[in-house]
Amino acid sequence: MKLAFSTLGVPGLPVPEVLALAAEHGYHGVELRAHPEEPVHAGLGPAERAEVAAAFKASGIEILGIAGYARVAEPGADEPVLGEIRQLLQLAHDLGAPFVRVFPGAAPDQPPADADATAARRLGTAAEDAGALGVRILLETHDSHRTGADAIRVLGPVGHRQVGALWDVMHTWLGGEQPSETYAALFPHLGYVQVKDIASAEDTTPLPLGAGVLPLTECVEVLSRHGWDGWLCWEYEKRWYESAAPLPGLLDAGREHLVRLLSDSA
Repeated sequence: MKLAFSTLGVPGLPVPEVLALAAEHGYHGVELRAHPEEPVHAGLGPAERAEVAAAFKASGIEILGIAGYARVAEPGADEPVLGEIRQLLQLAHDLGAPFVRVFPGAAPDQPPADADATAARRLGTAAEDAGALGVRILLETHDSHRTGADAIRVLGPVGHRQVGALWDVMHTWLGGEQPSETYAALFPHLGYVQVKDIASAEDTTPLPLGAGVLPLTECVEVLSRHGWDGWLCWEYEKRWYESAAPLPGLLDAGREHLVRLLSDSA
């Protein structure tokens, strides 16, 4: 498996410095958080996009994916959501990224069946744009659809190869799902896996990998046992937790922990 980290852990850091961190600490790729407060977002012009793509190519570091914030199950008209996804897909295409992350984002008072149908309809429509651009849309296990069982209610009806799943191990754990259950639900659709660690369900402040309660050993073991050979991406949510330790000082130990888990599960 290849290892990456998310720029959510180093908010606002310029691309050259992100690439230097990845190279220095032995990571194969980077997940780019696409938000206007970040160096890479949908508002970049053609020259800026070309510059970012060239910097990654020259470094040998891959762009794993574009982490967007479109919410495919949210109430309202389809077009604003589809427009946001199209912008993310074009950005990913221009940068050479294979994946775009979207959230479920159903409202608390939405009937689950309505939310599922809305998400499936929008993803099915967006899949055609994704196919034309050679990018895959990944629905993250998150918020209203935090488990693999939740996500598959959307992905099953879509049934398109350009739409898949992003497994966030924290959310499936918070949803009470075992890693083997998540994998069984998602494996036909799995794009990549976000790893992280926290102290408890009540305290989700990011911790160094292996220092918390999340079942990382079990997750890596089930992936390895089934011969899955994709990406593990460390999503260290420093952006939301100012008190969390800076990510750069943790990157070496984090990579070593993941390498050890992979070795033990081989």
